[in-house]
Amino acid sequence: MPLKVAKRGIIPPFIVMDVMRAAGEAEARGNHILHMEVGQPSTPAPKGVLDAAREALSSDKLGYTDAFGVLPLRQRIVKYYRDEYDVAVNLERIVVTTGSSGAFLLAFLSSFDPGDRVALASPGYPAYRNILKSLNIEPVCVLVGPETNFQPTPEILDRVEGRLDGLIIASPSNPTGTMIHKEEMKVLANYCAKKGLRLISDEIYHGITYEEPATPALAVSDDAIIINSFSKYFSMTGWRLGWMVVPDSLIRPVECLAQNLFISPPTLSQFAAVAAFDCGEELDGNVQRYARNRELLLRELPKAGFDKLASAEGAFYIYADVAHLTDDSQSYCQRMLAETGVAATPGIDFDPDRGHHFIRFSFSGSTEDMDAAARRLLDWTA
Repeated sequence: MPLKVAKRGIIPPFIVMDVMRAAGEAEARGNHILHMEVGQPSTPAPKGVLDAAREALSSDKLGYTDAFGVLPLRQRIVKYYRDEYDVAVNLERIVVTTGSSGAFLLAFLSSFDPGDRVALASPGYPAYRNILKSLNIEPVCVLVGPETNFQPTPEILDRVEGRLDGLIIASPSNPTGTMIHKEEMKVLANYCAKKGLRLISDEIYHGITYEEPATPALAVSDDAIIINSFSKYFSMTGWRLGWMVVPDSLIRPVECLAQNLFISPPTLSQFAAVAAFDCGEELDGNVQRYARNRELLLRELPKAGFDKLASAEGAFYIYADVAHLTDDSQSYCQRMLAETGVAATPGIDFDPDRGHHFIRFSFSGSTEDMDAAARRLLDWTA
């Protein structure tokens, strides 16, 4: 008799990982692939982080740490909010996590029960809805578009049928790169407070913006859960380290969950990450490169027929409406990879309802690669 497979594991794949695998297989066959599918910096961790990691390797046993992380790193995160945003945060509210993925799991488990309903913008990061589904929490995909800068509004949320228990926002967002500005953030926070919704703010792309700084939800709410990461601005993707700021009422529940699920975040990564906050010149240099890449692609992609683009105010993505080019973005991306060597991610990863008409391009690679990709696409669509 076959053994049971739990329903919680039967969730959609993270399609960008499938695209990465296909691109890797093409490279193994000797093809020159230009990577615009993956949402990670192409740069290594900053020099100061690497030096701190070497020091920790030679001087520390690297055992378990407190479930909330080592004190020097938590103190440095408190200082970051004071220096960067002029926001005071109590140390007790800082939770270092195993990547932002671990933070999402802790946030969802501590805030929602099975059967609760959580709203999130669509298009949006697919792991939100897939993690929620695996926990028997219902993701409520709220369709948004260019008329609201691909972000949710109270008016849109009021049209949702049935009760809501929470709202996930992201600014800058993945895949669109759009932002929720301060007054809009205040309106959403007030709406959640009035309706009794738990607000979870994904801020992992803070630091990577092009026109104005991102607004932290902490600036307008003490009840929101804030999630950030060392993967994007700090260029430490594989170090698997993130953090949360939690409301006072969730400190102990999150601590008990973290103790049992993770014991502690990666110790070496924690000691190294303390130095990341002192590497601003190097990290801002990465952002300047992203800005050049963004400018290049916003200029060149329309020449290749990709002329309906989200505003890309932050992060390192361009979300393109390709309805005039295809009705199947997944097969279109497969053909693009095979015929041009440019890897991009189909929109169905981010929007199951309308994503067959969209593609996400990541511009986190080198400027030379972005220029080469634009030229290949222009030749392909000519």
